[in-house]
Amino acid sequence: MYRYYDAEGKVIYVGKAKDLHKRVAQYFVPPERLNTKTRILVSKIADAQFSVVDSEADALLLENNLIKQYKPKYNILLKDSKTYPWICVTGEEFPRVFITRRIEKGKGNRYFGPYSSVMHARSMVDFFGEVYRLRTCSMKITSDAILHGKLRPCLKMHIQKCDAPCVGKISRKEYDDEIQEIVHILSGRGGEVIRHYKALMAQAAENLEFEQAQVYKEKLRTLEKHYSKSIITSATDVDTDVFSMVFDGFEAFGNFLRIRGGAIVQSLNLGFKSQIEEGEASMLSTFIGEIEDKFGALSKEVIVPFLPDVEIEGVQFRIPQRGDKLSLLELSAKNAKEFHFNSLKQREHTDPEAFRMSAMLDLQKALGMKELPRHIECFDNSNIQGTNPVAACTVFRDAEPSKKDYRKFKIKTVVGANDYASMKEVVNRRYSRMLAENPDDLPQLIVIDGGKGQLAYAHEALTELGIVDKLMVVGLAERMELVIKVDDPYPLFIDRNSQALKVLQRIRDEAHRFGITFHRDLRSKAAIQSALREIKGVGEKTEQRLLMRYGSVAKIAAAPLEELSALVGASLAVQIHDYLNDG
Repeated sequence: MYRYYDAEGKVIYVGKAKDLHKRVAQYFVPPERLNTKTRILVSKIADAQFSVVDSEADALLLENNLIKQYKPKYNILLKDSKTYPWICVTGEEFPRVFITRRIEKGKGNRYFGPYSSVMHARSMVDFFGEVYRLRTCSMKITSDAILHGKLRPCLKMHIQKCDAPCVGKISRKEYDDEIQEIVHILSGRGGEVIRHYKALMAQAAENLEFEQAQVYKEKLRTLEKHYSKSIITSATDVDTDVFSMVFDGFEAFGNFLRIRGGAIVQSLNLGFKSQIEEGEASMLSTFIGEIEDKFGALSKEVIVPFLPDVEIEGVQFRIPQRGDKLSLLELSAKNAKEFHFNSLKQREHTDPEAFRMSAMLDLQKALGMKELPRHIECFDNSNIQGTNPVAACTVFRDAEPSKKDYRKFKIKTVVGANDYASMKEVVNRRYSRMLAENPDDLPQLIVIDGGKGQLAYAHEALTELGIVDKLMVVGLAERMELVIKVDDPYPLFIDRNSQALKVLQRIRDEAHRFGITFHRDLRSKAAIQSALREIKGVGEKTEQRLLMRYGSVAKIAAAPLEELSALVGASLAVQIHDYLNDG
């Protein structure tokens, strides 16, 4: 173990390594070989101290404890401060079973969990209520209080939802047996409970105790129904721990599953953030150390997506390739991805700046860009049957619309519906003007709404302007939402749930909306002009006067002849009225 201190004697980093000399030497190399955050860490190191422990497992736990104690600025820090639900079995004479988020030590209570979803925990407690009629009241029930008749039953006894231990309707041994069965189920030993009830049912039937056999049968049916939903492997004797992680820049989102008897008995999501570049194996080790600190020793077999950078005596790390264990890893990975997605959605509202930065980093990584796409522009063509061809350019800055920078274009040099040539024209016009007026404001990314044809012509325009090497241009095809690059014969498929694709879709949809609105305005104006200008004697000023007075051609047509005469003269009023109502 090693610890770095700053000039004030504060711990700023805690690490572990088999070969301390080799690991520490990695930090003290020429600065250009380190990333920015690691260079900052190294510049602040004033002292270092070392500790030797007996095993890697001890080092992992010590590192975890020291990080919690000192909260060093540059370590991987646990981000998720949420308190997860647990199921508590109290240490009372007649125990209760309920959900709690607080663990109280020293009362003899037993806690099972945590559960990443309160719905999961609640479904377990509801299930116990179906099988066992346990008390839910908070009365202090003791054998002495029962013996002296100090307690009274509540409504739940009368509606047969409670066996009323408060008045001796069930013995302490019978009640303890039911509690023990619940503990077995929560510990992943539900298979034992099922086998026990099968044996009891068979014995009761053999003794001709059919009513009692029916009671056991109903409990057995409820148990099997529950386990048909809970057991996730075909091998019901599987006991293992499962870890998976999703990485997003300097952040990681992990899911942990504890499997006992083929069923999930614990599930937990945790987020981690590092201030310096940490390897994925190191992140996974930190996650494993946190789980071991929370829940004690790991299973003998631990399923992981890749190997951590520690070895733990008595624990075998396995990367499954097929079968039930691969299914378990995939299930855990699905939970980690969902946790990542929900965390980002929550951050969109609680920390929008960090959310936008994450989206841009995601997009930079997905497209393989050298620069962060802080400035993105998107082009879309609009025309209907070749009429009023226009194009729109929308602009995003820091993953947000910058509407003051939006631009709309009337196609000037292209005749007819030629989307390819129209795209080349507007891209050329946009960036030739930008180069003349503000060459430092070129975007890092240009998105073309269309396929290979539109993209090729846009790329040609940028090449002619000499700026194609200064930025990235991609096409976004609506069909399958594929990203197309000029120099790549294969389209790039970006995860549909990723923030990268959502940014591209959003700017594309905004360009489409802006372009359609502009095109609709031009068509409406052209329709008005064609209706009025075709009337002999109606010029631009007369047209404006009529529209300012009535607002639309339909209202002009419905206007009384006397009103029109007062506005434009009797002779012209007759011509306008006859033309609009007869034509």
